[in-house]
Amino acid sequence: MDLLLRGTIITPEATLIGGWVAVEAGRIAAIGQGTDAPDAEKTVDHGAALILPGVVDGQTHATSCKGMEGIAETTRGALAGGVTTLVDMPYDNPLPLDRPDRLAEKTAAIAAHAHADMALYGTATRETGTAEMRALIEGGVCAFKISSFESSPTRFPRIGPDLMLDMMALLADTDLPLGLHNEDQEIVLARMAEVRAARRDGIEAHAEARPMAAELAATAQFLAIAQATGAHAHPVHLTGAEGFAQVAAFAGLGVRATGETCVHYLCLDAARDGARLGARMKVNPPIRAGRVDGLWQAMVDGQIAFTSSDHSSWPIDNKLTDSIFDAGAGVPGLQTLLPLFYTLAESRGLDAARLAAEQLCTRPARFFGLDAKGAIAPGKDADFAVLELGAFTYDEASAEDGLKWSPFDGETFSARVAATYLRGEPVWDGSRILNTPGSGRYVKRGAGGWFTEEGQGQ
Repeated sequence: MDLLLRGTIITPEATLIGGWVAVEAGRIAAIGQGTDAPDAEKTVDHGAALILPGVVDGQTHATSCKGMEGIAETTRGALAGGVTTLVDMPYDNPLPLDRPDRLAEKTAAIAAHAHADMALYGTATRETGTAEMRALIEGGVCAFKISSFESSPTRFPRIGPDLMLDMMALLADTDLPLGLHNEDQEIVLARMAEVRAARRDGIEAHAEARPMAAELAATAQFLAIAQATGAHAHPVHLTGAEGFAQVAAFAGLGVRATGETCVHYLCLDAARDGARLGARMKVNPPIRAGRVDGLWQAMVDGQIAFTSSDHSSWPIDNKLTDSIFDAGAGVPGLQTLLPLFYTLAESRGLDAARLAAEQLCTRPARFFGLDAKGAIAPGKDADFAVLELGAFTYDEASAEDGLKWSPFDGETFSARVAATYLRGEPVWDGSRILNTPGSGRYVKRGAGGWFTEEGQGQ
């Protein structure tokens, strides 16, 4: 064998204390417990540390600020957080990924700049309609994404229900999901105008201007079109239990429906944290008041398909405005996703290691058809995140993502990523990135999926 790792191994079936995993040619060759491990050219004993699969972050924005070159810094931050595969969104600088030449440009950028592996969302725009979708599928995109709210007419346009219907009709005979940024534009614009006219400001005003009604209305229309077409509909950031109940209701009607949340919704509260963090916690859809406990109950009830970071690579300068309504939306999250999720789950008395492996690794890998990712099992890529347990204060200045800010600066986590491996190679040693730009690969969608026979969906 090329490599043997020892530690507490988190497999889909069991937690192996005193376990080992053997690696050959970048793939997992064998797993076991005790002294019967095979010989290897190199053995690394991580002691009592947890060895999880490399995280598959199902929602990232790597090129928000710096364009394609931003992939380098973003993927450095990923490896420092135990994230070995990013599923990157199609709406970013410079142009939406809605045609094959833009897919070729982004995959070339991955080959040139990426430290971690990347899978890609595609999209459709008014300019292309559905004409390029089959070519993008052949090019390996793992899902499609649209928005019902327009943040930018080019970078982040609104897609109306007519094109949404056309896209779902095309996707109905595939296993690819259609993701939605789920906010009703007319409701948000009207409520935002009212709040600003009343001279209200701050995070709670931001949440009031983008009410739960806007989220539920957009989600309901989206799910109804999926009901009519048979496509797989997936709102990508549900902020409260109400949204997951809505998805579950449509799923009960036989709709291929799933929902996702982001780790910041699982811990931040607009009423409790708004005065302290201000625009540093501004995201869309907004972080609301009083939703955290309901989301964790949805997690326990099995309603959350997976949890992502929604990492946005905007610098802090984007937040330094006089009004919350002029501040940029989005927060960094790749480097904190795994330790923060583990800490939150442990604080609620849950099996944090197994839940993290499920929500951050196995389920997103299955969802996006990334067949070689997401689990410590023979034949899978040898991607690992090693978690050291203890008490660790997060310092935003230590971020590897080039941004050097975080809403979680100064928070104490009960775990830290002590090492990361990508296809059997050490790429993070707890303090340094060990690989070079271009070490990451473009990962195409495989044969798996949420609603396939081998998948997780019911």
